[in-house]
Amino acid sequence: MVIKNADMPQQELTKAELEMMQVIWDKEKVLVHDILDVLPEPKPAYNTVSTIVRILEQKGFVGHKAYGRTYEYFALVSKEEYTQRYMATVLDNFFDGSLSRLVSFFSKQESISAGEQAEIIKMLNKK
Repeated sequence: MVIKNADMPQQELTKAELEMMQVIWDKEKVLVHDILDVLPEPKPAYNTVSTIVRILEQKGFVGHKAYGRTYEYFALVSKEEYTQRYMATVLDNFFDGSLSRLVSFFSKQESISAGEQAEIIKMLNKK
């Protein structure tokens, strides 16, 4: 059930890459110092953030526009596209592609409140 978009990179993001992408998705266009400004303490070095963003660009997740020596970065893959592909991979790898197994897993973990259960049922009924 993995959803593949021919234009979307097939790699998964590392924790550090995902942290940078969250900022880029939220702000839409960023400079490296914009990312640093919102990262929690202890903040990584400027060069570390810059390197991770360049890796994201090499992987095809991020593009840039140059203003002299300053680069403005923007997402080439939307958060929704990445989330859909990532979750489809989780579904396939851990639940044999079965949504009911996924829901069963979370219900057994007691992670789903009664309100969330009602909301899920309402969403499924709308579909």
